[in-house]
Amino acid sequence: MGGGPEVPSKKEKELVLAVLPWPKEQCLAGIDALQKEFDHLEVQHYYSHFENGKVTVDDIPKDVPAKSSYIATLFWLPKDAAHIPKTKLIQFFSAGTNHVAKHPIYTDSNIPLCSANGVHGPQIAEWVVMMDLVHSHNYTKLYDLQKEKTWNQRAGMNVSDRVGKRVGILGYGSIGRQVARVAKALGQDVIAYTASPRKTPESKRDNGYIVPGTGDPDGSIPSAWYSGTSKGDLHNFLKQEIDLLVVGVPLTKYTTHLLSTDEFELLHKSNPRGTYIANIARGQIIDQKALIIALETKQIRGAALDVTDPEPLPKDDPLWEAPNVLITPHVSGSSDAYAERAFQVLAENIRRERNGGKLVNEVNRDRGY
Repeated sequence: MGGGPEVPSKKEKELVLAVLPWPKEQCLAGIDALQKEFDHLEVQHYYSHFENGKVTVDDIPKDVPAKSSYIATLFWLPKDAAHIPKTKLIQFFSAGTNHVAKHPIYTDSNIPLCSANGVHGPQIAEWVVMMDLVHSHNYTKLYDLQKEKTWNQRAGMNVSDRVGKRVGILGYGSIGRQVARVAKALGQDVIAYTASPRKTPESKRDNGYIVPGTGDPDGSIPSAWYSGTSKGDLHNFLKQEIDLLVVGVPLTKYTTHLLSTDEFELLHKSNPRGTYIANIARGQIIDQKALIIALETKQIRGAALDVTDPEPLPKDDPLWEAPNVLITPHVSGSSDAYAERAFQVLAENIRRERNGGKLVNEVNRDRGY
């Protein structure tokens, strides 16, 4: 009937479903970079509002999850894997996935799950060092005096600088490695603890996502490495006269209440100066009741906690009133660069998924991280 050749239909783009706790304008840099590199992808963004432990998500059309090849999320997941039959990869924008460990997609599917481990190092390391310095320089007392308009030099004279002090990093991942980098710059000694032994140069390397110019890529900073999964292994590490203990291990069955009465007593015996503890991992890793007792009896010098058990911490919880404790509401990972960095992890995983390579930060479901 004439009319010339048929125009080939334009191939439908693959969908990236992004359900994230930032408005779209805060994610545009990451979204634009992703769509520019992969012209076969289209990103649809939905805002998951998060406040004080509660999550609400903008309405997602029912057909969108089923069309998604990739999902970028922090809290949200569809009901089960049957709702996302095309999904090749779920990229969490969080360091851990323990918050979804009982979800059917975690327990009953084989969809690769990846964390954003690596994007938090700079800002969380700054939080750890800031809290340690605030404590060692008596800043909270000085700030209270400022609000009272009181000039009292004596209140700020008892300072312990950081040079020569020992930082013990419990869980030498990307966050711990950046803490180590900053601590080393301050003249501190760093020792590391990992579940598995790191006896060779290759085993000490960081093969995950690294923010350029940060961290300890080749694992050369620690003066000593400790490892193991038994209480004896842990106690051998805690005996090393640690001044600042940084808790950076993932939450698993093994690490729940990893630090309790025995561990606080051991820290006290091993370091007459007193150990300061910074927890940026999960609240349940520390036995909170035992921590309060350790603070009250001065078994430890103090604690900086960005995570608690539970969250939000109830107003009547005795932890609020414990001596020498600084508490922030799980915000140490916040940064204006967070979303952009996490999209970079997603982009790397899409590259590797397309090329059949090993994914970055893929979660081992049996291990829990």
